[in-house]
Order: sequence, then C-alpha cells, then structure tokens
Amino acid sequence: MEPRPNSLAFWFSKLLRGLLKGLIFLCQLVLIAWPTLAIYYSRLPGFWLRMILALAFMVFSGWVFWRARRPRMYLVYAGLALFVLIWFLSLRPTHDRNWRTDVAVMPRVTIDGDRVRITDVRDFEYRSRDDFTVRYEDREVLVSHLTSVDFIISYWMPGPVAHTFLSFNFDNAPPLSISIEARPEMGGGFSPLPSMFRTFELIYVVADERDVIRVRTNFRNEDVFFYPLNVPPASSQALFLVYLDRINELYKRPEFYNLLVSNCTLNIVRYARLVGKPNRLDIRYLLNGWSDRYLYDHGFLDTTLPFNELRRRSRINDAALAAGDSPDFSQLIRASLPPRQQ
Repeated sequence: MEPRPNSLAFWFSKLLRGLLKGLIFLCQLVLIAWPTLAIYYSRLPGFWLRMILALAFMVFSGWVFWRARRPRMYLVYAGLALFVLIWFLSLRPTHDRNWRTDVAVMPRVTIDGDRVRITDVRDFEYRSRDDFTVRYEDREVLVSHLTSVDFIISYWMPGPVAHTFLSFNFDNAPPLSISIEARPEMGGGFSPLPSMFRTFELIYVVADERDVIRVRTNFRNEDVFFYPLNVPPASSQALFLVYLDRINELYKRPEFYNLLVSNCTLNIVRYARLVGKPNRLDIRYLLNGWSDRYLYDHGFLDTTLPFNELRRRSRINDAALAAGDSPDFSQLIRASLPPRQQ
C-alpha cells in the first residue's frame, strides 16, 4: 500500500527514492568519466587522436545511460569499458622514456655494513628554474652517524595540497634530502589528475639541500616550511635504511606514481609505519598541506610553541634567499629555526 501524501512515511519514501536516483547518477558519472579520462591521458600518439576518442566514448556512454537505455547498448558500453580497463591494466612502467632533465637519472645504493654509498646524488647549480648546470656526485655516509631527520613542506600554490620530503642529518657529513616525485617527460610537468592514470613513473630524488630546497625557494617561488622532527636517532636510521631499500628496488623495477596510492606523503607514512610510528588513518595524508599540523598534534614537532608561531618561524624562504648558493646553505636555513626538542 502506498503511503499517504504528506505523511511521514510518504516523505521518507520520497527521500529514499531521491537518494537512490542520486547514487545511480553518481555511479553513471564515474562509469563514464573514468574510461574517458583513461583514454584522454593515455600514451596514444597525438593530442587530437586522444581527444577525439575520449569525446566519442563520453558522448556514446552518456547516450547509452541517459537516452537509449536499451539492454543491447548497455552491453556495447560494457564491452568498450572492459576493453579500456584491460588495456589500462596492461600498461607497464618503464625507465626508458625521454625524461625531463631534473628527473632523468635514477639513484642507486651500495650498502656495506654501516657504510652506504649513494650513486647519482643530484647537486645542480641553478641560475633560474630552467637554466642550470647538471651535476651528479657520489656520497658516502655512515648510518651510525645519522642523528636526526627533518620534514619539509613546499607549496607550489596556496591550499591543502603540497609536496613533502625528508632530509637526513649526519654528525660527520652534509644532510641528504630524499624527495619522492613523479617523473615527467621532457617538456612536460606534473599534474595531479593525470597521475591517477599511469601517466608518470616514480623516482626517489636523492639530492643536496642546496639543490632540492633552493630550487623551490629561490627559483620556483614556492613557500617552503622546514621542521626538525622529534624522532630518536635509532628510528631515523631505520627509516633511512627503508628509503635505501626502496631506492634500489625502484632502480631495478620501475613503478608508477599515483596521487592516491603512491605519492610523496603516503610513502613517507608507509615507511614510518615500518619503523613503528602511528598506524591510524588521517585525511591529512592526502591533504598533505596540513601534514605539519598532523605532526604537531602527534608530538613529532616542537610543541613548546603554539602551532601558528611554530609555522611562522619554520618558513625558510627569506633565509634561503639570503643564503643563495653559499656552501653553508644547510646551516644558514636552519639558523633561525626553533631548536629540536630532546
């Protein structure tokens, strides 16, 4: 029996039908959008070919779901979507593409007991964001002399999304930064949406701070915040060894970068869990522009200061601009930072 108009049951039934229709519409949008974007961001040759195929799929799918609504047409759609899915899953990452110069060389690691040799540490000499001298070097460090680790957030635009990476500090060697990044091809750049469609491979850039931090503060005009982490030396060393293993794994077997499952912050969290850090999920793993607040709330940053004051003092752009290409760049950008808590 139908509920009476204006009764509570009537309005509840109407609400449920509306929610169901909305859910069905949302599912249809996803079923149209995902294959369309997979085609558009594919490696098929030629922008116009990808554009035409993506538009053709989108228009056909919209016609099937919202105009035709015939069983045979649904089967045709399912066949096309399945073909796109199988093709997408068949894509394999590679090291053999025409990479952009700053991500063209994969580092690798040799471990001999306590001694670590890292080949192809990036140390570019920048004159502008696009004008630089390519320079790589080998570094040797002793894991037992690794004393601490720092967390860096770099904002290329205002908002809750940023790039994060770590610097590892030694008492007998300069700091080493390790930045987990996407590998764009020559002439291209990173974009979040394409990264979810196997467009970029993954690279762990091992670099001197005067390279990887200075290019962001002094030439890309990004806002950079530098936070000493309250992590014991033993945990810092364990985290460093996890990074080294991943660098060698990636050198041997390429992987895709993915904004949602394998990005800069998620990988840091994943490796931190391996050395015993918190396992709980947090939206700030994805909205990583707020990750400093997450670290503060969990006691990994200096909590003797209010968070807003700590954040203000942790912005290093002015110090980096003043330091320029000084060989003491790392010391100079740390000079005005709040001290690391013991």
